[in-house]
Amino acid sequence: MRHWMIAHAVDDFYQGLVPASIPFFVLDRGYSYTAAAGLALAATLGSSLPQPLTGVIADRRPMLWLAPAGLALAGIAAGLSGLVPAYAVVWLLLLLSGLGVAAFHPAAGRDARRDAGGSAAAMSLFAAGGSIGFFLAPALVTPALVTLGIGATALFIPPAVLMAFVLSRHQQRRRVAAHAAAAPAGPDRWVAFSLLTSLEVVRSIVFFGMNTFIALFWIGHHGASPSVGGVALTAFLGGGVLGTLLGGRLADRWGEVRVIRIGSAAAIPALALVRFTPNMWIGLVCALVAGVAVNVPFAVLVKLGQDYLPARPGTAAGVTLGLAVTIGGMFAPLLGAIADRWGTATVLGVLCVVPVVAFALSLALPQPRRQQPSGPRSAAAASGGSDRSRG
Repeated sequence: MRHWMIAHAVDDFYQGLVPASIPFFVLDRGYSYTAAAGLALAATLGSSLPQPLTGVIADRRPMLWLAPAGLALAGIAAGLSGLVPAYAVVWLLLLLSGLGVAAFHPAAGRDARRDAGGSAAAMSLFAAGGSIGFFLAPALVTPALVTLGIGATALFIPPAVLMAFVLSRHQQRRRVAAHAAAAPAGPDRWVAFSLLTSLEVVRSIVFFGMNTFIALFWIGHHGASPSVGGVALTAFLGGGVLGTLLGGRLADRWGEVRVIRIGSAAAIPALALVRFTPNMWIGLVCALVAGVAVNVPFAVLVKLGQDYLPARPGTAAGVTLGLAVTIGGMFAPLLGAIADRWGTATVLGVLCVVPVVAFALSLALPQPRRQQPSGPRSAAAASGGSDRSRG
């Protein structure tokens, strides 16, 4: 699974590159805030809306080249965006970068599930890769652009090309296993998947809300410096990586639904500690804990979604990794309006309550049906079994 973890990290790095580079488009090119918001919109539209359709296509055709090609497009287009002078071309390149992300996620989610062999811990490695990439983007992009200007986005093209090549070679080696993949075990359960998607939207509201406002809360409520506010954001995002990995391991021991319920419930007091702890330094530890709690269900939701739609793992990944996450992010402007009127402390107070909805939805999730693992060994066994049944 290390190929998928690294590939997901590289791919989502370019999702993080866009917001990290937008201030430099404003400074270096003189773009208005409206124009800058348009660039963010281009990347978001490209990466979110096509993912369910891409997932449907990935479920109907093997297309093992789709994930490497999407990764390469995401990186090349984002890297070139800082080199072209015309706004319309920059907008188009960021749209294309988003489309590359949209091509990568469903196909990669489907094929990572194949290699995971039914293990939630293995799928958590794949999911954590995305969190790592998004976490590293501002840390690497900002110093480069501060030193060299917006054209330095081109420095980040090679990782995408290199990883796309490595992933393509990996896919070629796995072609036989993919061809012999086990037949779906049981019918698709759309009602259960709809509940799970709603839960992922709620979780994403909390994640994006904290991602947007935790540093501002530290600055405005605690009177901290911007650098300390950045440490709070780093603690929350770092906890997210740990929570994603922890959730997968716990799910293999305790079951997916139970871990989703535990994580959804734990997020409530964890976020309350961030909001109400008076000491900002102790609050940094609370931010780390909150990041863990909010993200414990993340990888488990991705795998459980594929369990609910065993015949459509690409579609399930496209929704849980793409569409549902983006819909959650669209609530950030509403939280911004609350912050403008009542302050960031009120926003964090609201975010303490939102996980209650997630926990209520988790109580309605049905247990997944026991399925034959889809790893290489079981795939071969399933292929042999189907040959005997045809005989």
